[in-house]
Amino acid sequence: MTLAKFREEPWRNSHSAYQESALAMSPAPEYASSEVIMSSVYRHVGLEGATERTVPQRGRDLDKEVQWYRDRSRKPDAAALDADTFHMLLHSVLESPKLPNQSSKRFVQVTPLVPQAAVFSGSARLSSNSWPAGALVRRMVWLGSSDAAAAASTWQALFDALSVTDEDDIFARFLQAEIEAWSPQPAWAAVEPGDQSMLDPADRDGLDYPARRFVRDLGSIIDAKESMTRRQWTSLLEAIVRLAAVAHVTWLCDVHAKSWECIKAALDGHGPANVPAARVAIYPKAFEFLSYGDRALPGIKDRASAFLQARLGLNATLWALQAVGIESASLSSAAAVVDVCDHVRANASALEAAGIRDVLADVSERETRTLLCKKGIGSNIMEFARHVLGQRQAANPVLRGYDQGFSLRKRGTSNSSPWVVGLGPVSVLALVHCSLAGTTGPRSVRRLSQHLAGYGAIVDYRDIATNDLGHQLRMLGLVLDSPDAESGMLLVPPFPARQEEAL
Repeated sequence: MTLAKFREEPWRNSHSAYQESALAMSPAPEYASSEVIMSSVYRHVGLEGATERTVPQRGRDLDKEVQWYRDRSRKPDAAALDADTFHMLLHSVLESPKLPNQSSKRFVQVTPLVPQAAVFSGSARLSSNSWPAGALVRRMVWLGSSDAAAAASTWQALFDALSVTDEDDIFARFLQAEIEAWSPQPAWAAVEPGDQSMLDPADRDGLDYPARRFVRDLGSIIDAKESMTRRQWTSLLEAIVRLAAVAHVTWLCDVHAKSWECIKAALDGHGPANVPAARVAIYPKAFEFLSYGDRALPGIKDRASAFLQARLGLNATLWALQAVGIESASLSSAAAVVDVCDHVRANASALEAAGIRDVLADVSERETRTLLCKKGIGSNIMEFARHVLGQRQAANPVLRGYDQGFSLRKRGTSNSSPWVVGLGPVSVLALVHCSLAGTTGPRSVRRLSQHLAGYGAIVDYRDIATNDLGHQLRMLGLVLDSPDAESGMLLVPPFPARQEEAL
C-alpha cells in the first residue's frame, strides 16, 4: 500500500501503525441490538466454535431438526420436552421481538438468557458476514483494566457469572439443560481471550473514560447476581453493556479527532512537542455526548463524522511518512503521537512534495457522503448507536414494552419522532446499584449524576427532582425525599441485602 493507492481506496486498507493501535476502532461497529451484543459476548467468553458466521445456519438447522422430530413424534434422548413444546419454547416463550422490517422473515431469535441459546441466535445479520460485537466488549475490558492480569481476572469473572450453575434459578438450569439436549455443540467452556491491546499506563493514570468505568461497574453487576433471578440479572448486565459500548465508541471518536488535530497542527509547524502536552490535547478531561432529555443522535453523528475525517488524515500522514522513508510506531499512546508530530515537523517539505494536502483535499471531497455518515462506516456507527441505546421498536405492538434497559426513547409515537436521552427502568436500577457499590451511608442523587458523567451522559442533579429520571427513581422506590440532602433526594440501594454483605 502506498499514498497513491490510499488516494484511490482510502477505506480499504489502513496503515499498520494505525490498524494495530490500541485506540483503533476495532472491531468496527455496525448494526447490533442489545441482545445481539449479549449473544456475541456469550460466544466470545465461552462458546468456542460458535462464531458470528455460523450462527444463522445453526438456527436454520435447529429449526429443521425440530421439525424432523415433530413429524415423527419423537425427541432427543436427553430432552425433557417433546418437539412441539420445544418449538413453542423457541418461537413463543423465549422469542425476542422482531423489528418492523423483520416481521415477514422466518428465523430463530430468542432472548439470550442462557449460554446455549447464543449458539443459534443473536447474530447481527442473517448472512454469514456479521461483525463480532462481543469482541468490542472484550476490548473494552482490556482497555479499561489496569494491567493484563486484572483484565484476564475480570474476563474470567464474567465467564463464571454467565455460566449456569446450581446457584441459578430453576428455570435457567432447566433451560440450559434442555437447549443442550437439542443443540449440544459447542459446549459451554472458557475461551482463551488471546493477546489484547491496552492503554499506555502513563496515559491511563488519572484518566476517567467509559471503558474504565465499565470495568468497575461490571464487577458491581456480577456481585449482584445472587440477589435476583437470572432474567433480572442478565437484564441489568445488558443495560450496562449497552450504555458502555456506545460511550466507548463515541469516546474513541473524540480521541481520534483530537489526535488528528495534533498531527494536522504539526503539518503547519505546530502541535504538541512533549508527551504531557499531548496527553492534555488528546484525552478529553470532560467527555460528554448525551444530555438528559435532549436529542442524542445529532451529537453522535458529529463525532462520527469527525472520527472519519481523522481516520483519513491519520492514515494519509502515516502513508506519506512511509513514502519519505520514515516508519512510525503504533499510534497507541500520547508518546507515539508526539513522535509522529516530530517526524511531520522535521519532514514538512518532503511531505508537501509528496502531495499530502492535495491527497487529503481530494479524498475528503470525493468521500463527502461517507464523511457525512450517509453511507459506509459513519452510517454503520449511527446504526450501532441508535439500535444499541434506543428502546426496541417491536413489529408486534403488544411487545412494545419488552425492552426496559434502554438509554434513548422516542419523544412521540410517530416514526419521525426524535430520539431523546431517557433511561428505562432497568437502566435506572443498574446505574443506581453501580453508583452505590462500595459506599457506606446515604448518598444523594448527585452521586448518580456523577456516575452517569463517567459514561458521558450529563444530567444536572438539581433537575432530577422534577424531570423524568426523578419520576423513575420514585416509581422504583430508589430514593427517599429528605430536606437535608442536596436536591432533597437520597438514593436507596436497590439490592440492600447484597449491599450490606459488601460492607
